[in-house]
Amino acid sequence: MSAPPVSTNPHHERRWLILAIIGIAQLMVVLDATIVNIALPSAQDALGFTDANRQWVVTAYALSFGSLLLLGGRIGDLIGRKRVFVVGLIGFAVASAIGGAAQSFGMLVFARALQGAFGALLAPAALSLLTTTFTDPNERGRAFGVFGAIAGSGAAIGLLLGGLLTEYLSWRWCLYVNLLFAIPTAFAGLALLHDVADPSKPRLDIPGTLASGLGLFSLVFGFAKAESDGWGAPITIGFLVAAVVLLGLFVALQSRVEHPLLPLRVVKDRDRGGAYIAMGITGAGMFGVFLFLTYYLQQTLGFSPVETGLAFLPLSFAIMLSATSATAKLMPRFGHKPLIVPGMAMAAVAMVLLTQIGADSSYAAHVLPALLIMGLGLGLVFAPAMSVATIGVDRHDAGIASALVNTAQQVGGSVGTALLSTLFASAVSGFVADNGAGSAADAAVHGYTTAFWWSAAIFAAGALISLLLLKPGVVQVDPEAEPVMAH
Repeated sequence: MSAPPVSTNPHHERRWLILAIIGIAQLMVVLDATIVNIALPSAQDALGFTDANRQWVVTAYALSFGSLLLLGGRIGDLIGRKRVFVVGLIGFAVASAIGGAAQSFGMLVFARALQGAFGALLAPAALSLLTTTFTDPNERGRAFGVFGAIAGSGAAIGLLLGGLLTEYLSWRWCLYVNLLFAIPTAFAGLALLHDVADPSKPRLDIPGTLASGLGLFSLVFGFAKAESDGWGAPITIGFLVAAVVLLGLFVALQSRVEHPLLPLRVVKDRDRGGAYIAMGITGAGMFGVFLFLTYYLQQTLGFSPVETGLAFLPLSFAIMLSATSATAKLMPRFGHKPLIVPGMAMAAVAMVLLTQIGADSSYAAHVLPALLIMGLGLGLVFAPAMSVATIGVDRHDAGIASALVNTAQQVGGSVGTALLSTLFASAVSGFVADNGAGSAADAAVHGYTTAFWWSAAIFAAGALISLLLLKPGVVQVDPEAEPVMAH
């Protein structure tokens, strides 16, 4: 049987089933950024590690995920996305089983780093499969709406699932639960997907891979150290300087090598570059909400882990509602710019509302309205930005374009968390210095509201940058043609 022509997509007939398995894989990767957060106190009691070491259970995942994403995306382009998708799922399941069975702190951190590494294979493969499976503009809008809703709300669902599993089963189930996602999805992937490898078989860019991996590692590690050791610590400064040097070297290499890891044509497009920046800024602003609002709900308002998870559900529903309806109905008509810019502005308004909380505020009056506005705004950013970031790229660049979306969000999240945590800590210590240590609750609330003001500023900057960078109009793609970008 002769190979089908490019215009007949081998996935077309099963595209909605493929969307389902891609969605499950994406949900698992996003869940794992937050599901372990709620389980940490129980894991700490069981394995006996210190408060200082606790952050490494979260950071190990972010470090390996963030630093290996570009490589993961390119491997999918080179050897076939089906293969990488299935290997990523099975590897993620094995890493989760090791973590769930961990008998020591070192074993748990190793498992989390391994999860991040397989997540770095899985996440770009999932998004690039979506990009190459849905080529009809209307269906593409619906598919990216679903995918964007999962990407945006997965972190909140992770908090709820983590709370339920920790409270009613054991912290270990926050890791074991991935087996229930990964193994059936891997079998479905084997049955439904086709491998369409790049016939030109370009070689892997080893210098670029090393420079980007080490550069991104240094960046995430530097910000993690800023959070724990302070911005002036030699280790913080050393890693952040190394990150700038290595990432600068990476960009210089990419314009000189024959088979670049990241062809610069992928990021030179104004819309695509703007979409990556939007994802990074959203990651920076959003992770602060989860971190500080979780503390506020549990430590100030006295919510249990399960109640905290439930408190975030309206945010998830709002994201799902706006992400799915906006990309299916509004984006084909108005384009992405009139969605992303107001979405950022709505997120900024929501953060300003959250600055009004106090030690005795009520959830319904002071937190819920902000979460609903935030969710509607984020849904308008996520799905359109993901779609624009991957639309019109050469088929053999789809993996790397997809990896950049995840990299932007991951690095944005790491930078935002470190930055906001530092601002929170200095605001609390400043409040205590001015008012005495009498009211710990008031000092903490002052810290939270300071962080929320900065988050509002991050989102406002995002709205302005998106307004200036993104081009107006609807991005047109010929559904019959192979996705091609003019070089």
